[in-house]
Amino acid sequence: MAGRPTAGLGLLLGALGVVYGDIGTSPLYALKTVFTLDRSLTPDAPDVFGVISWVFWSIILVVSVKYVIFILRADNEGEGGVMALAALARRALLKASEKRAASVLALGALGAALFYGDSVITPAISVLSAVEGLEVTSPRWAVVVLPVSAVILTLLFAIQRWGTGRVGAVFGPIMVLWFASLAVAGAAEVLRHPSVLAGLSPTYAALFVVDHPVIAFIAMGAVVLVVTGAEALYADMGHFGRAPIRRAWFAMVFPALTLNYLGQGALILRTPDSRANPFFLLLPDWAQLPMVVLATVATVIASQAVISGAFSVSREAMRLGFLPHLRIRQTSRREYGQIYAPGVNWSLFAAVLLVTFAFRTSTNLAAAYGVAVTGTFLITTTLFLVVARMLWHWTTWQLVLFGVVFGSIELTFFTANLAKVSHGGWLTLLIAITVFTILLTWRRGAELVTPRRIEREGPLSEFIDKLHATNIPWVPGTAVFPHPNKETTPLALRANVAHNHVRHERIVIISGRTANVPHIPWDQRLTIDDLGDPNDGIIHITAVFGFQDPTDFPEVLRRAATHPLGEGIGADEVSYFVSRITLRCTRSPGMAIWRKRLFIALAHNAASQVEFLHLPEERTIVLSAEIPV
Repeated sequence: MAGRPTAGLGLLLGALGVVYGDIGTSPLYALKTVFTLDRSLTPDAPDVFGVISWVFWSIILVVSVKYVIFILRADNEGEGGVMALAALARRALLKASEKRAASVLALGALGAALFYGDSVITPAISVLSAVEGLEVTSPRWAVVVLPVSAVILTLLFAIQRWGTGRVGAVFGPIMVLWFASLAVAGAAEVLRHPSVLAGLSPTYAALFVVDHPVIAFIAMGAVVLVVTGAEALYADMGHFGRAPIRRAWFAMVFPALTLNYLGQGALILRTPDSRANPFFLLLPDWAQLPMVVLATVATVIASQAVISGAFSVSREAMRLGFLPHLRIRQTSRREYGQIYAPGVNWSLFAAVLLVTFAFRTSTNLAAAYGVAVTGTFLITTTLFLVVARMLWHWTTWQLVLFGVVFGSIELTFFTANLAKVSHGGWLTLLIAITVFTILLTWRRGAELVTPRRIEREGPLSEFIDKLHATNIPWVPGTAVFPHPNKETTPLALRANVAHNHVRHERIVIISGRTANVPHIPWDQRLTIDDLGDPNDGIIHITAVFGFQDPTDFPEVLRRAATHPLGEGIGADEVSYFVSRITLRCTRSPGMAIWRKRLFIALAHNAASQVEFLHLPEERTIVLSAEIPV
């Protein structure tokens, strides 16, 4: 019992250090972008109050109500993110309509693709906006902004292998200091100009739209920057859990953000020229350089939110059949969601660095920001409505109310950001289209290949009956065949018998799966089946691993040797036969030639089964079977 409060505090600090880095650093560039995007906006009270009101109520409705209160309820076995939500929606629709279930899954894949686009922009704009604070202290620092940003980004992606738990533990206290600084800086200016509190009234947001509809519409394209971390918040739920994320938001993040935005608004009213960079000019001269340092660290943390979110979305995409098996490393002994995906990490790093050098400033990147994230907002709302209706049985009026309130706000944000497409928004859309094509291609390719592979494998029971009938010669030793199930025959087993015309004295087929718990005791992990004949030397082992348990098949054999059916198996003397599919591109219908080639390239880059299963290379034989695509 004594350890629970400490663990809870650790998760709360971790959530501050990972989940809220993105939305927590929005004050660096959000209001600056709003007031520089359209010069028609004036620093007079009606416009400032209108913008502040839109900022405040966007945070209230989109983040506090939609995401923190409602969307976080929709987890898929603890995992969050648009792909997890799509999986829930698919499960809800599967009995009613397979076609609709497939449609929501495709919609989830599109949301994931848009999230990847956001994940490229966020680290670049966050780090650049912080380092650009050097220019406020002295213009001569402008030349070092780009190289310093590149170094910081490199270090950020390099530390990902430590895992989000450790990274969050280090970053958490820093983010406590960051949010405290936001609150103090904002509160000091609000005390000087308390009339800015009037901007919290929603009437100013309404009047702003009525009086200046065109200006308000353009401003919405930048106001969305204050809520861009909301989707990352949901995607990171698997890393820390629902409760710590909610507590951190209402206890610290939301109050600090509100005070800081109010303070920036008050400063603009008092000193109109501060629109150029209201965040840093909110501070006295002596505090600006220390704040640049703190902001730089905070923006590194901001990038962590979308990076760890990308890891979670990637694993969910793998589960749903949209990506091949990638190398995923568990980085926590307690939290299933805390993972590291090396391939995703370094691909993201290359894209972020390219974008940083291509756009060079946070102002340029702000023009590209928003299209992807607002598209993801709309998709999340749509999928949530499906889950709420089919799984939670919401009434019609509840669905309509939720859809109208949040859908109308997000549709406004999305259409306002479409104006950015020609100014850089095309980049996130290009990334999203590329990723979406990859996701759909892998799933479609798997749909084409899987039936052909199952046909080649054939039923295991029929293959065993054939072995018995042909009296094929037995040779000494144990042959182990990793295979996903016990219904079909491992291709490597078929190939071994067909080419060598012998079978081993002992044949062991092992199927493994991973459960959503940290550890499973060995006495509960294995199920051994003689497949109907205890005397033919053929057995099947089902091994269930906890997410912290290594998928060690040699150890499975050592443990199975203590079972009556596994007696005599020597784990150090067996030979492992791994089935590998060689894909051949054909002109058969089902998919375009270029997509077939993309599918084959993705298959070649999948993680090694030998490495994943901890098989000894010197005793592992890989047998290939050709499957046409």
